[in-house]
Amino acid sequence: MIQPAIADKDLEKYSSAVTLSDMEIFIFPELLYSLVLANIMSPKIWQWRDDPWFAKIDKMTPYRRVMRLKQFIIDHYEFNLDLDTWGLTTKDRELARFRPSMDETIVSESNALFGYEGDKYYFDLDIRRHFGLDKYTSDTIPYWKTETVEAMDAFRFREGYRTGAGECVSLSTLYAAAMFIVCKIPLDDIFLMATPLHSQNFIDVEDGILTNNRRIVTKNMWFNGTELTDKAQRALRHEQITVVAHRTGYLHVVYPEATLPASNYTRFQAKLRQFLRTDINMEILANYLRQNSKLQSCFQIMHQYGGKPRYIKAERVYGYEHSSSFKVSDKTRDKLLEEIDEDEYFPYPIDERIPLNKFEEFFNRNAIDLSNDEHLQKLKKEFNCYNAKACDIIQDIIRFTRLEPRWPDGKAKKTFVPGPEIDLSTGMSRDEIIRQVESLRSQNPVADLAFYAFRDLSRTDWKPFLQAAMNRNPVSIKGMEGLRDEELPARLENLPNESIYDGPRMAQPDEVWNYGRGDGLEKAFCLANVWKARHPEEEVVISSHAAQVAIRWGSREVKWRTSKDLERDLTL
Repeated sequence: MIQPAIADKDLEKYSSAVTLSDMEIFIFPELLYSLVLANIMSPKIWQWRDDPWFAKIDKMTPYRRVMRLKQFIIDHYEFNLDLDTWGLTTKDRELARFRPSMDETIVSESNALFGYEGDKYYFDLDIRRHFGLDKYTSDTIPYWKTETVEAMDAFRFREGYRTGAGECVSLSTLYAAAMFIVCKIPLDDIFLMATPLHSQNFIDVEDGILTNNRRIVTKNMWFNGTELTDKAQRALRHEQITVVAHRTGYLHVVYPEATLPASNYTRFQAKLRQFLRTDINMEILANYLRQNSKLQSCFQIMHQYGGKPRYIKAERVYGYEHSSSFKVSDKTRDKLLEEIDEDEYFPYPIDERIPLNKFEEFFNRNAIDLSNDEHLQKLKKEFNCYNAKACDIIQDIIRFTRLEPRWPDGKAKKTFVPGPEIDLSTGMSRDEIIRQVESLRSQNPVADLAFYAFRDLSRTDWKPFLQAAMNRNPVSIKGMEGLRDEELPARLENLPNESIYDGPRMAQPDEVWNYGRGDGLEKAFCLANVWKARHPEEEVVISSHAAQVAIRWGSREVKWRTSKDLERDLTL
């Protein structure tokens, strides 16, 4: 099969489609959607449709389908950001790779691994301590590789894991593919976005849905004031959106050209803005106080009991929420108050505390527009708190209810250069999708790169795979550093002869080592990676024919079984 030719200047990008580290995706934004397509082409997620958990999903609303999917992902995947999973590299080494593509200063200002520290509100510890890098030199950075769905599932083979696992980009691209395959949400309604420290999706369903690692956040959840939601908000509240990716193209904070059509980017901005804004009412005020616990001491709550009013400190009521299914912020408040011990109450109003109940009547009488100065002054008069300034509370409420993200085009105009769109429908079969993506390869780089992320060596040039295998797989090298040269073949020989990838798709050496298994051809590449790291001057020859692969180096030779059906003679 003839593949589109790879220009020398693009070899780094294509090899990055194999390793898919966070920093590579930042430098080459096409890779983000390429991994989505690789997961859509994989048989793994298509198998989920046969799981009893999704038996009646076609009868559900799109929103209920997403909720069903969320629970499946929570049950089957853990969040993993362990430094040891994919090993370490250095800033100098990676910057040398990326220098032809992006200025070093821009990389440092925008990417977490090269100096970006985020908003100081976000981190009370420096970023290297936050990620456990403080035990290494300042030049050391991790290979945070984004896993394919196969690599995510294979975590169950690692010690200490009972399920699959993955980091935030892995989970966001998994969610995007599963939304399309399982929930049958059109790709047109799925937008991926990355910040320097996080990756998530916006799904245009009902009022909107954000994916956040394993979980999802609805608009109601975004404003519920819980600690879980507060953590989910961090990226959009405190970081620049660096990449937006969609079936029609991408937009990057650094590059002046964008392939995402202006109309689709405008639609995304409008939908996300709408999701991140709400009107102020009694429920939202109570949610705001839940998140801003320091202000709870300004308030008291009145409860009618036995025909008489009684009063309780607001912070005591919010504290009881943790062990109750009832909330201060909704119609279940009276039931929550009835659960609280009698000795928590006062028979008279508590001095210098605002009665929270009064805001129910206030909001019933006043529809407050937070963009209207007159309305703000009216609301301000209600906050006569002795230990907080009313103007500060008002400004904080505006911040809580009106989030404006830092968009990629915030500082510079983008030139939109639309390309061929990825046009897939939810009614297509997996085989039809693969054929459709393949038909776009010569016109759309995202489609072409998808086959490299897919790891199909029968459909791709081998050079990118080999470059990645021999240069960016430090874990297998470190894992076998205690073995003598003559012990290396036997160590790999004893691993189960099975691949985590189907057909002619290939695992990288570190996947073989991490998951403790591999096809004979994959083991040969793993052995070659370790040997060349020890003896870079020595030639290694790999010959794969029929059902056998032979690897020769010096006077040594080993042969292993392979089922990859890939015919090739290679000299490394």
